Amino acid sequence: MLFRAGSECAGFVVVHSGTVRVSLTGENGREIVLYRVNPGDICLQTFGCLVQGQPYGAEGVAETDLAIEIIPPAEFQRRVGQDDAFRAQLFAAVAHRFHDLERLVEDVALTGIPARLARALLRLDDGSGQVVTTQEQLATEIGSAREVVSRQLSAFARSGLIESGRGAIRLLSRGGLEALAGAA
Repeated sequence: MLFRAGSECAGFVVVHSGTVRVSLTGENGREIVLYRVNPGDICLQTFGCLVQGQPYGAEGVAETDLAIEIIPPAEFQRRVGQDDAFRAQLFAAVAHRFHDLERLVEDVALTGIPARLARALLRLDDGSGQVVTTQEQLATEIGSAREVVSRQLSAFARSGLIESGRGAIRLLSRGGLEALAGAA
């Protein structure tokens, strides 16, 4: 756990290797993945905390082993104000991350479960054609309930798109999933 909602920001996190999952949990206990921070990405939660001087509003969890650097708040402010290259890189990363969040809002508000689930499976595939995950994790990933994900995975399996096993899903038709993912 790198940070929790309500905790103060220790500094600007730079990920050199590994992945941090940033998620939000509602009052009802439901969780949704906002984004992942990989090397070269920025964490909007950390950026917002440092710029606005407010505590975190979400949580960040290491999904893999991490190599990170934490730039103290005063050094972060100095670099934003004086280091043109750092500032340009920071603003470009913020714009990219904002685009990711717009896509998340579009997915949750305007896209059906089949397309959202297909996108998640394609995004989580490490290139082996297999996604190691649970139905609960997929539900969190797409902002839905486990039962809904279970029904949709069964439909995907009946259609020959996937083969579902305990803790893993094999992608049988990447093209079919891509076609579904593109349908909004």
